[in-house]
Amino acid sequence: MQQQQELQKHLKMRHMTMIALGGMIGAGLFVGSGAVINATGPAAVFTYALAGLLVILVVRMLAEMTTAYPNAGSFSEHVRIGLGNWAGFSIGWLYWYYWVAVVAIEAVAGAGIIQYWLPHVPLWILSLTLMFLLTLTNLFSVRSFGEFEYWFSSIKVAAIIVFLFLGSLYILGMWPGTTLNFSNLTEQGGFAPHGIKAIFQGIVIVMFSFVGSEVVTIAAAESAEPKEAVAKATRSVIWRILIFFVGSVFIVVCIMPWNDTKILGSPYVTVLEKLNISGAAQIMNIVVLVAVLSCLNSGLYSASRMLFGLAKKGDAPQWFLTLTNKGVPARAIVAGTMIGYASVVMAYFSPDTVYQFLVNSTGAVALFVYLLIAIAQLRLRARLEKENPQLLQLRMWAYPYLTYVTIAGILGIFVLIGMAPDMRSQLYMSLVCIIIVFAAYFFRARKVSAEATVEKQTDSLGA
Repeated sequence: MQQQQELQKHLKMRHMTMIALGGMIGAGLFVGSGAVINATGPAAVFTYALAGLLVILVVRMLAEMTTAYPNAGSFSEHVRIGLGNWAGFSIGWLYWYYWVAVVAIEAVAGAGIIQYWLPHVPLWILSLTLMFLLTLTNLFSVRSFGEFEYWFSSIKVAAIIVFLFLGSLYILGMWPGTTLNFSNLTEQGGFAPHGIKAIFQGIVIVMFSFVGSEVVTIAAAESAEPKEAVAKATRSVIWRILIFFVGSVFIVVCIMPWNDTKILGSPYVTVLEKLNISGAAQIMNIVVLVAVLSCLNSGLYSASRMLFGLAKKGDAPQWFLTLTNKGVPARAIVAGTMIGYASVVMAYFSPDTVYQFLVNSTGAVALFVYLLIAIAQLRLRARLEKENPQLLQLRMWAYPYLTYVTIAGILGIFVLIGMAPDMRSQLYMSLVCIIIVFAAYFFRARKVSAEATVEKQTDSLGA
């Protein structure tokens, strides 16, 4: 173990590409999309497109800041540069908390899938086992994290490509016993059976499925080619969203009636069963399990690197700066997993209370992080154009107009959450977390200021 050693540059371009590809493809797409389709109708295609547009713009802003300051570390440091220490502290701890909670949530979700094959093994044992195995992967080296994420993402991407191919054959009448048919887009009450309002309300749910696309900008600190890797990965985010999310949801609503109750379970399984694919449930269970493990793997990585970055700025104990000989922040990784282990155990004793708290308290945190990123880019871009325009190698489109559009869109989502009775608790719980982090920064700033004053007075007396 070595103190304050630099992170190693062991992530290759292929790792970065697949981290970006798979970062946002999780259980939210494979399972959660069913609820969106059922609540929105075929117009869910527009819901995913609009939510995807917001994410594309946020990722582009991150790319601009990351390529301008490739050695700054995680994006919390870019926000710190743009808005000040309070923003860097707040976004760092909120993002850390988000992924620590997600690690526990995904561990429980993954265990639930494995129980399909091992029904007699308790859920909490399976959850802890999954977390332990992926903790070992992250502790070994950043290269092992990159390899696991590479193969996890490859399986997810391959599954969606196969799904799109088979679904397209069915819709175009090239599947046995079918003809060209798009009738499900307008039947059962029309394209938007619940009205335009439902399209925008669905964005609230869909946005959470996209969280993870920004992980590639965190991983840039451990890439041998950070600028090139981030630029390449973010350029591909447009077609990734269009093909993987919008495209696959379009396939689902074309093949299945939006109000079919089977869609609520798993729209992808439902479509494969419609195509008479044998073992559809088994296949998709494996794919969803891989997606959950990928999210768990990314969560452990993201939380540890964010905590490491906070420690470098003095916003977390210096103890977390200790790295292994392979450049892994082992203590930062273990800190996140210990909270995850504790959450899983508490969820066993109080499944409704603890699990629901984790879900609700992180609901709007990611959106707040995105909001700070957009505001930071607005400030930092203006400063760079005036002082160091040569650093702007990858620019945000139509600045500042699209940045304002993004900020307005995120604020609009907050309003929609507040208007939805079944989601209002997520907003309130997330606000509590945000207030706690702000309060922590306030007390820390006062303590630092008081210590500085005492030191200054001591120096004056000594002189």
